Formats: sequence, C-alpha cells, structure tokens
Amino acid sequence: MTVVLLAAGRGVRMKSARPKVLHEAAGRPLIDHVVAVARTFLGGRPGSRLVVVVGAGREELIPHLARTAPDAVVVVQDPPRGTGDAVRAALPALGGAARVVVLAGDVPLLSAVALGRLERALDADGGAGIAVLTARLGDAGSYGRVVRDGDGRFARIVEAKDATPAERALGEINSGIYAFERSVLERELPRLTDDNAQGEFYLTDVLGLAVEEGLGVVAIPVDDPNEVLGVNSRAELAEVDALLRRRAARLAMAAGATLIRPETITLDEGVTFGPDAVVEPFVTITGATTVGAGTRIGQGSVVAASAIGANVTVRPYCVIEKAVVGDRAVVGPFARLREGTDLGPEVHVGNFVETKKARLARGAKANHLTYLGDCSVGEGTNVGAGVITCNYDGFGKHHTGIGAGVFVGSDVQLVAPVTIGDGALIGAGSTITKDVPAGALATSRVAQKTVEGAGTRYRERKLAEKAKRG
Repeated sequence: MTVVLLAAGRGVRMKSARPKVLHEAAGRPLIDHVVAVARTFLGGRPGSRLVVVVGAGREELIPHLARTAPDAVVVVQDPPRGTGDAVRAALPALGGAARVVVLAGDVPLLSAVALGRLERALDADGGAGIAVLTARLGDAGSYGRVVRDGDGRFARIVEAKDATPAERALGEINSGIYAFERSVLERELPRLTDDNAQGEFYLTDVLGLAVEEGLGVVAIPVDDPNEVLGVNSRAELAEVDALLRRRAARLAMAAGATLIRPETITLDEGVTFGPDAVVEPFVTITGATTVGAGTRIGQGSVVAASAIGANVTVRPYCVIEKAVVGDRAVVGPFARLREGTDLGPEVHVGNFVETKKARLARGAKANHLTYLGDCSVGEGTNVGAGVITCNYDGFGKHHTGIGAGVFVGSDVQLVAPVTIGDGALIGAGSTITKDVPAGALATSRVAQKTVEGAGTRYRERKLAEKAKRG
C-alpha cells in the first residue's frame, strides 16, 4: 500500500505567503496531522510507502518534510495543474504497491479508522476499482458534489464551479480522499483532459471514466462529516482548530484530568495529563507539554513545551516556557519561567520572579520580585526579594553559582561570574562581585550614619521655605 498526500496547491484564499498546509491547527501544521494519520493507517506494513506531492511553496515545505517525515518520498509537481496531474506525477514513486490511497494535505481531522473502511471497500461486492470517502453537509459550499444514479449507485463527481444549479443543491460532497487499484490509475490518468472551468486535470474525472467502462466505484459516507473538513480559508482553519482543541480537551478529561469550564481552556494536541490534574479557566497549554498527576494549573496561566511534575501548584497568571518543574513545586502567582529553567522538587518560585537557564535544587525558594538567569541554586537556599543575578555584561552571559543552604538577603545584586559557597549569608542591599566562601558572611553596604534630631530640623526648614514661597 502507498499513500499519496497532495500538498502542491497554492491556497490562494488563505492570502498568505506560506504554503497552506504549513498553517497550524491545534499547535501542529496541517500536513503533520495528515502525515500522522497516514502512518497510523499504514502501520509499518512491509513495502508500504508515503509519497508527498509538493508544488507551490516547496522551498518551505521540502525542508519541513525532511525534518518531520524523513521517510517520505517527495515528488515535485511543476507547474501545479490539478489533482489528477499531481497523482500522475506521483506514479513513478509508488514502488511496488498494488493499491494507492490519495489524501489531501489539509484534512487534519481525518482518522485512520476511516481510511481502513475506505481500503476495505475495494473488496466489497466482488471487488471495486475505486472507493471514495464522502460526507453529507448542510452547506456543501465549494466542495465537489457526488452524483448518484437512480439506484443510488455512484455516477460521478462534479466540481462546484462546473456544477449545474441542480447539482450544486446536492448535499453529498467529495472529500478528496480515495482508494484506487493501481492498475486503474495507470490506465485512466493518461486519458484525463483539462476541458473544465479551471483548465486543470481533475482526479475526480478518473472516477467518471471508470464508471463509463463499467468499473465498480464505491462511495463511502463517513460517520462524522468533520473528519473530512478541508481548509481553504482562515475561517475554515479556525473551524478545524477549534474542533481539534475540543478533541484534545475530551482526551484530557478521559485521562482523568479536570478541566474547569473547558470551553475557555486552550490545549494543543499532544498535551498529556496525569490523573487528578486540574486546569482552571482561561489556561493555555501548548506544545509537547506533560502535566503530572494531582497538579493544578491556575487561572490565566500559559504553559508551553514544558514538563510539569506531580502535585505541582501553578498559581494564577504564570507563564512557563520550555521549562521543567519538579514534583510538589509551587510557582506564582505572576511568575515567569523561561527556557532552560529546571526547578527541583518542592521548589518555591513566587510572585514576579523571572528565571531563565536557572537550575534550582530541592526546596530552594525565591518568593518575591527576583531575576535568576544563568545560575544554579543549591538545595534549601533562600533567595530574598529583589535579588538579581547580573548575568550580562553587555557582551556575553556569565554564570552565578549559589550553593546549598545559602541565605541571600533582599535587594542583592550578584554580579556574574560569581560563586556563593554552601551555607553563606549575603546581607541585604549588597552588591557581590567576588566569590564568597562556604559559611562566610558577605556585605558591601556603606556604614550607616545616624544624626539625632537631623530629620526634624530638615523637615522644619523645608516647611518654612515652602510657607515663605506662599
């Protein structure tokens, strides 16, 4: 079996410089959804193959496929002249497959189950040469219409732009997803013409030619019409994105997570949850994020491509990006964990704390108004309010190492590169530019000067000056 994925179209209605199939739905490019379904359907069968036909936008699409589907055979259709011409371009790449399934690259809701039904339809009623997935829609819009004969058998497909008013009124649409006996394609594709409103070679015409020859064509309606929804505009992209995210929410709840007001929560496909995780309203979780059992993500938080451990508390309005959060940690509210942050178990990172490339060991705390960048913080260390690791000197980044059991007082600047030894104490208001040994006390404040009564005299003088000015 070979799957041919058609991704050569321009996507003119998207009004975009990017290829249509690289636009994202639920956090993944459209084509990635379809490739994943094709792989599941093929299931590693001996001799199976995935062929992707590209055309417009191939300068972006080919490198993307090299990263995400390196096993795919890429065929270039140049110039793009319709779906029939695209499959014709793919014929030399089919390998030894006796059967071919053709998919569009913009149907991200399609399931491998539907493709299995399509393949089995080729064996129905003594054998058919072609099977096509169809759907019944209330508004068929720009989809090609399926025309049946008086006995309800498949007769032909007519494109919307070429349809008569009576044909446009039909509710059964062509999904653009087919299964063919290879011999049928090899016989009928050379017979296609571009005598139509678009001046293109339609793959749908192969079905009409086959019917004329008396070859069996089976039309299989899908159970859920959403499975074959294609994307040709930004509005349609938004529609499939919403459907995919609703599906992701259902999967999360089926896995044992509680989603409070799920209609307000945004989840990418691929986000996973442990049992008894709780997600509060207006949370966004994207990328390959994992959320551990018993963890609670507070209202309004954003979590991207991160690993959140078990029984973690993320308080409201935190932003966590490409970070690791250990079990039983407490984050926020209003904390920002940036790329490279690694919080150990039971770490506390509080309100208005920002971290980047910061590694905090078990039980370390930075509860208020702190920046920790390019640093390591040892077990049980307490970082006071207003502490800054000064990691950038205008030319490069430098590391700050803070040992275990350290106390760093409020409003301290640690000018990197610098190391604070285990158990050291740093006095509030200090600027530390040199290493501090283990167990040492370091301060850099100017000695305090107190003048008795000077405050009262100063205030009286200023009030008198103000009164004199009127």
